[in-house]
Amino acid sequence: MKIAVTGASGHVGVNLCKSLLDQGHQVKALTHHNIQGINKIPVQIVHGDVLDKNSLRPLLEDVEVVFHLAAKISITGDRNGMVQRINAEGTRNVLSAAVDLRVKRFIHFSSIHAFQQHPQHLPLDETRPLVELEGFAYDRSKAAGERAVMDAVKNGFDALVLSPTAIIGPADPEPSLIGTAVVDIYNHKIPSLVPGGYDWVDVRDVVGAAITAIEKGRTGEKYLLSGHWHSLQEFSGLIQLHSGRKTVSTVLPIWIARFGLPFITLYSQFSGTKPLYTSESLTIITEGNRMISNVKARNELNFNPRPLTDTINDFLIWLKANAYIQ
Repeated sequence: MKIAVTGASGHVGVNLCKSLLDQGHQVKALTHHNIQGINKIPVQIVHGDVLDKNSLRPLLEDVEVVFHLAAKISITGDRNGMVQRINAEGTRNVLSAAVDLRVKRFIHFSSIHAFQQHPQHLPLDETRPLVELEGFAYDRSKAAGERAVMDAVKNGFDALVLSPTAIIGPADPEPSLIGTAVVDIYNHKIPSLVPGGYDWVDVRDVVGAAITAIEKGRTGEKYLLSGHWHSLQEFSGLIQLHSGRKTVSTVLPIWIARFGLPFITLYSQFSGTKPLYTSESLTIITEGNRMISNVKARNELNFNPRPLTDTINDFLIWLKANAYIQ
């Protein structure tokens, strides 16, 4: 098939493009600024912007399937409005162009954060409501993107939604926020941890389910691509186990982390670096649902997430081979 991928230079995008090529598909890859990771594989690179519908036509002409991954991730709010614009307005632009050019199937990558995380004591599945006004800016923007996709389905367009949890694994050329955290833990740049954790899922398993969705995904359906929940302490311990290097294990009470927020924010502003953590990231770590069901994806997309220990081991090997760590 001829397949288009937006957000092709991102973590999932790079892995998806490679897997599609391995299966014999022709791939058009949309990039905005960064082409690292896809500039050395035989995709057709198309420069464009999801906020400019006309720039999307060269990407979507004569393609049968589009994977829409382009998004702006934020754990620091949306001061300039670009999170909402890219994740909601951008999705509507890609949808509109795909409808105009008669793309046969639209596979949209959303996020577990588009769903309401509470109540935490009940499993979270595809029937859980999307966030409304109570969510963070990123959460609301991804929920808006999902709603745009479902509106298109109601109008007769063939589309479906995939919602992964915290994605980790090789290859991660930029690297991503989670990839950076692995490197920082390895290099002893994180002095302590906080209670809580994430549901972690291997990027290769996400990509496998996404490609299966081309043929087996049902129109108008949502699929949660969750892996396994582990605390940050367990996560750090797995890095230590597979690297042989001592990693951070100290867990501070959450109130101490919140007390330090103004100082962390001030330091990042003066140093021009990303903050070690934010109020949003602390809330996600401590209040995210720990019972995210992937039963539907297992049954319909052959989704079978591998253990996090395997992912960490493979990721560390990749990071060393690509000189991100010593």
